[in-house]
Amino acid sequence: MNSLFSTPHAESLLVHFRRAEQLRAEAVQLPSRDLNQRQLCDLEGLLNRAFYPLNGFLCQADYTSVLQKMRLVDGTIWPLPICLDVDEAFAAKLEIGSRVALNDGEGFLLAVLTVEDIWPRDKEAEAEAVYGTTDARLHPGVQALFTQVKDWCIGGRLEGLTLPIHYDFRDLRLSPAETSRRFLQQGWRRVLGFHTKKYLHCAHREMVLAAARQASCAILLQPALGLEHPGNREYYTQVHCYQEFVRQFPANMIQLGIIPLAERHAGPREALWHALIRRNYGCTHFMVAANHGDPFADSDIESFYPLGEAQQLVDSLANETGITMVPEQAMGYVEERACYVPLDQAGKEETVKSISSKELRRRLEWDLQIPEWFSSPGVVAELRRSFPPRFKQGFTVFLTGLSGSGKSTIAKVLMVRFMEMRDRPVTLLDGDIVRKNLSSELNFSQEHRNLNVTRIGYVASEITKNGGIALCAPIAPYEESRQENRRQISRYGGYIEVYVATPLEICEQRDRKGLYAKARSGLVKGVTGISDPYIPPSKPEIMIDTSRLTPTEAVQEILFYLEEQGYVR
Repeated sequence: MNSLFSTPHAESLLVHFRRAEQLRAEAVQLPSRDLNQRQLCDLEGLLNRAFYPLNGFLCQADYTSVLQKMRLVDGTIWPLPICLDVDEAFAAKLEIGSRVALNDGEGFLLAVLTVEDIWPRDKEAEAEAVYGTTDARLHPGVQALFTQVKDWCIGGRLEGLTLPIHYDFRDLRLSPAETSRRFLQQGWRRVLGFHTKKYLHCAHREMVLAAARQASCAILLQPALGLEHPGNREYYTQVHCYQEFVRQFPANMIQLGIIPLAERHAGPREALWHALIRRNYGCTHFMVAANHGDPFADSDIESFYPLGEAQQLVDSLANETGITMVPEQAMGYVEERACYVPLDQAGKEETVKSISSKELRRRLEWDLQIPEWFSSPGVVAELRRSFPPRFKQGFTVFLTGLSGSGKSTIAKVLMVRFMEMRDRPVTLLDGDIVRKNLSSELNFSQEHRNLNVTRIGYVASEITKNGGIALCAPIAPYEESRQENRRQISRYGGYIEVYVATPLEICEQRDRKGLYAKARSGLVKGVTGISDPYIPPSKPEIMIDTSRLTPTEAVQEILFYLEEQGYVR
């Protein structure tokens, strides 16, 4: 596959503007694909040469070689398959030599692919080789491969017309060639690349400085934010925090850049991939954590890959890749010395202080002090701006239960209480109202019921994100859609699930809509609790039985909980 390589001095795969005019005219007649966010990140890495030496999506021979040997067919090291996945129906329309127009999500033409290979993807072999398991329950990368990646691949050479368009932080989105030129202008011959996706604080500053000092390097801080949606508040918060972070370094020592990267979380292979990319950006050294690329690196879950394996792999291939591995060394604040030291150098009698990510979030939510030894005032100010205390946050109260359980009545009383408080805008998303105005075309199949609930969740997430209160009162009989709403809304504020656990017999006695009577007589089907199941929530924040509590008493229980959790004062 010699066609997958280009000369080292080539800056990008973008064609001359005259050739671009020809391609635009030709693309009108070509089959086209609107790429998803993951594919767009891969396309940008190919076009701007972050993925050098590739000059297109892999063909089957290189794909197989990468899985088996972490090398392309010609022997060049490349650890992860970069493939363009399509469905079988689209693949069937193509043949070798076909050309495909590649667009962004809005249909804007970015590149033209000349097809050199078409083949079915071996997901089982890929999962085992890349991730070390075929069990999607054990690894989110495997789950994404099996559920989000299409079953066929097309490979071949790319001609780029333009890079994917970004409107945010353009001054930080430098290509590999532009970044290397910056290094040259600043006189940097040795540069340490530092990859991150988390917030950085004083311990990270001391860690990076110590590593750069040891290696006699300048620093490229290059967070990977490729799959973050531009409407996600936390994305902007992270970048602003990185900007504040680099201000804590001496002048002419560190450069910040954003890299569009769809991470795979493939452990050691991922670390090697990151190292090769930083080499293409002009780095000579790359900092690798003991759990680099692990899917559970920043969580309480045990690491999937053996600690240190990523460092060993990158270090073992340093002579061939041309980039030196620098181990990431954890730092801790020693109270007796009032400074940071490597954890393995702290004395047994010394007090090593730290604040976990979970504890930091708690302090932000409860408006508690964050000490300056932990994080700089600038970073803390950015965090407080985006993550206000709970009594200033938006939140969602999601009431679920059978028809007639009292959800809507509770929601209406809650709305009145919040309106009386007048500190945040309030929106009521009642099940019947949403069905009429937002989901009128849906039926009552399980798929459509879940879709209706996630639509409610999307609207509630927007309300919550913008500091409002969303009161939702659908039946929501299935756990999967309720959990999806929890995941989506919790990113922006509070999520309080209230299970209105009124017994079915009480709901039938109320039956103001006559649904249960019609269901019992066989006149209607798909009535939750009669002919369709209701799956109770697994871990609701509050459980209420309106056969024992009046609506006012139920609302009081909810308000007590909200006050206890800091959402209302």
